[in-house]
Amino acid sequence: MKTSAFLYPWDVLGDPDAPARVMDLGVRQVTLASAYHSTRALTPRHPRHRVVTAEHSAVLYPIDEDRWADAELRPYAAGEWAPGDAFGEAAAALAGAGLDVHTWVVLAHNSRLGAEHPDTSVVNVYGDRYPWAPCIARPAVRTYVLSLAAEAAVRPGAAGTELESLGWYGLAHLHAHDKIGGVPLGEAAQYLMSLCFCTVCRAGYLSLGLDPDELNAAVRRALEPVWNGAQAPGGPPGPPGIEKLLGAELTAATLDWRVNAARTLQETTVAAVRARGGPGFQVLLHADPHSHRTGANAGVDPAHILDAADGVVLPCTGGAAEAMLTPFAAHRRESTVLAANFTVVTGMGGSPGTLADDAARARALGATELRLYHAGLASDADLAAVTAGLSRLG
Repeated sequence: MKTSAFLYPWDVLGDPDAPARVMDLGVRQVTLASAYHSTRALTPRHPRHRVVTAEHSAVLYPIDEDRWADAELRPYAAGEWAPGDAFGEAAAALAGAGLDVHTWVVLAHNSRLGAEHPDTSVVNVYGDRYPWAPCIARPAVRTYVLSLAAEAAVRPGAAGTELESLGWYGLAHLHAHDKIGGVPLGEAAQYLMSLCFCTVCRAGYLSLGLDPDELNAAVRRALEPVWNGAQAPGGPPGPPGIEKLLGAELTAATLDWRVNAARTLQETTVAAVRARGGPGFQVLLHADPHSHRTGANAGVDPAHILDAADGVVLPCTGGAAEAMLTPFAAHRRESTVLAANFTVVTGMGGSPGTLADDAARARALGATELRLYHAGLASDADLAAVTAGLSRLG
């Protein structure tokens, strides 16, 4: 199976051994970040540093000033963690070792954008803004996402791209000193807490025949048993669980608004990337097969997204392969890419020692490729287990 390992440019720059180390794993492709959110990352083998702090979301190459000259929203340049054309330099080093390079682009997830342009953020039912979550129904955000994708995905030397967070972001978000776990929220409550009530979304609900104030009141009433402990965090998965809290009619209407906003953005963004990338440029989405879900793996309709893109990258760690792959396998064509993404960092919940068995299981479920998260973050022992696992796969 074709296998790609995720990397950041700072895993490669300043470490002349990094490209060969990746090759020695048994992979022949790297998915290299070109636009990424804020993070603090370990670099356990780098000769110059051990921790890199990316202070804000940024593009990891020089911004095309002409493209963004008149833009209402624009990406941010990276600081010292990825100066200059960090992506281009790292990509060249990896390609020089014989590795294919694809871009890794984070789109609708940007805390600095939300802090500096608060009107772009998702606004929950209580009026709280989520600065990490740009509302993808807003025209300025949609223009920003489309332009960023076209620029960041199609970098010199890249043969394809993987687009992350091309859809709704919601409440769930890894945050510094996070303290929102005091009341457990099930999948349905997470959905309700991720509904947006910004001015654009309120107008969207109105266009579907809903009074946004009445919807807001209904969502608050639906959440009240969650806050007072009368509603357990379990319940049926997916829309049936949401309907149990909100009712079938309101659930369907909110899903109509959100799914349509995500689908149209995904269609136009993939088309823009393809137009710039040219024939043969591969476009994949990090995805989840349930349209109501939010986050880095955007909720999608499998049949629709496989008509729009060349395939998907699916989170399969921890026994999730069947739930993730089966809905897409039913709609794949001969050329469709279904990439099973496995975390191979033990300290982050991965199991590199079972990679061969996990990959074989994924292949039986329809996976055509593997992704390894994350070659730069993994320990030496984790990388040794990956090498052994890939060698067993052949």
